[in-house]
Amino acid sequence: MSANGSPIVVGILALQGAFVEHEAALRRLNLSKRLDIVLVRTPEELGRCHALVIPGGESTTIALLARLSGLLEPLRKFVVEKPVWGTCAGAILLAQTVENTKKGGQEVLGGMSISIARNGWGSQVESFEADLTVTGLTNPEIPFQGVFIRAPVVVELKPTPTDPPIQVVASLSPSLLPPALASPDHSNEPKIFVALRQGNHFLTTFHPELTQDDRFHDYFIRECVISQVANGNASPQS
Repeated sequence: MSANGSPIVVGILALQGAFVEHEAALRRLNLSKRLDIVLVRTPEELGRCHALVIPGGESTTIALLARLSGLLEPLRKFVVEKPVWGTCAGAILLAQTVENTKKGGQEVLGGMSISIARNGWGSQVESFEADLTVTGLTNPEIPFQGVFIRAPVVVELKPTPTDPPIQVVASLSPSLLPPALASPDHSNEPKIFVALRQGNHFLTTFHPELTQDDRFHDYFIRECVISQVANGNASPQS
């Protein structure tokens, strides 16, 4: 529970994409804290939340629907103040800059000091699954099966000296990079980073919600949300 004894309220942006799957995963978690889950479609629903999940889907469509719903600016304010996790399309929206955008560009929420490329692996037919090397999850010795569907690729990490450091939570084997993305030296290759944390913001370029392995959902709540709520730093908006 939060500092005042009420449940932790986790929102899932429910304008388009795999929000139902995220809801199911969050409800499966066995936590010492009670979660209330809100499917967010209005600024009022967003205002009830301590934290937010932005699902996979189509990033330009999600941004357009957020603008039409009056949610775009409230979301940008929310990202500045509270924990947010973006998966696939949600990861694109959390980036500072986006490459390979559709005509007209890509509206973003920001929050993480990275550059990301849409459809970095190619089209739908280049979708794939792969075992990921993870740190910080429960049972890290067990690989996580990452589901990559028209997935974005992290192009650059670019934190400033005043930004929180960026932590790599999961990476992909360099041998799986498409030839167009590969480089001779993979020792610090952003393109293999598929889960990143910066402060209480978190992104995954794949879809953890499409598996029955809930360790990434557990990680987000445990590492990014609970401590912030307990410290009173992620209270719902009044």
